[in-house]
Amino acid sequence: MPDTTLVCTTPGSFAYADADMPELKPGHSILQLKRIGICGTDLHAFEGTQPYFNYPRILGHELAAVIAETEAGSGFATGEAVTIIPYFNCGKCIACTSGKPNCCVQMAVCGVHVDGGMRGYLSVPNSALVKGEGLSFEELALVEPLAIGAHSLQRAVLQPGETVLVVGAGPIGLGTMELARIAGAKVIAMDINEDRLRFCREQLQVAHTINPATADATTELHSLTGGDMPTVVIDATGSQRAINGSFAYMAHGARYVLVGLQKGEVSFSHPEFHKREGTLMSSRNALRSDFEHVIDCMRKGLINPANYITHQLQFGEVKESFHQLLQPEMGVIKAMIHMP
Repeated sequence: MPDTTLVCTTPGSFAYADADMPELKPGHSILQLKRIGICGTDLHAFEGTQPYFNYPRILGHELAAVIAETEAGSGFATGEAVTIIPYFNCGKCIACTSGKPNCCVQMAVCGVHVDGGMRGYLSVPNSALVKGEGLSFEELALVEPLAIGAHSLQRAVLQPGETVLVVGAGPIGLGTMELARIAGAKVIAMDINEDRLRFCREQLQVAHTINPATADATTELHSLTGGDMPTVVIDATGSQRAINGSFAYMAHGARYVLVGLQKGEVSFSHPEFHKREGTLMSSRNALRSDFEHVIDCMRKGLINPANYITHQLQFGEVKESFHQLLQPEMGVIKAMIHMP
């Protein structure tokens, strides 16, 4: 029986194709896909703007699935619901042996460097599987993007009561805001899209939002923090202008975490950064502990998946409908693909 795949053949083009069913290999399980979340990486690949990307490629790494086949002793059972950690690491490099498999030297990200989940069945290393813990398929497909935000907060060593400025109210930024709120932080959202800021206030209960296109951001932040400025700044825009501009929003002693990625240079005033004794760091992917934290929050009812999933597609509709998700007027936060 052939497997049906959806291949991004070239920028702007998808094609459905038949492929061989995956065969069970040692150390792997075969998953039957149930839900696939569409993320910025998928959209950028479709646009042709994703760096270090080759075509053709089967996209999809925000996955919910059930175990279709597994080997004895894997720790998983046929029919069990799972999600995956889609950053397939080598286990041998300096990063992996230092407890940082999220930035493996030989990283192969599912759906980016190797073919992903826009297909009926997928072979995945058992080491990448995460038990579903009773969560719905929609919740499981949201764990990975939320774990990205969780990891950025771990990088910042966020403490309860701190003021966190999250720049960029896309899906990653929204998840970061919610997890910062759960951690007991005072959250400020910044974006130039008023609809996104309204979403922050109404759906995520973010009390303070700033649009730097219509207000002086520094003045607003000074007022909201009693003159101190945020002790944690997180960029989730991937905009060079936003990244460089946000250095000015740091409190003395603040940590600045770059989650968003852009191709250019990071530029800032060394004297201003130095006198603050600022800390600048990147945050790449996520660790298993971040996945577990998100799952725990979902099981406790602290995260509502309905806040994020704004659009639903059937697998057979994706080829014709995918381009619409790029249109700003669609108001997409997270689109979810339902598999047959």
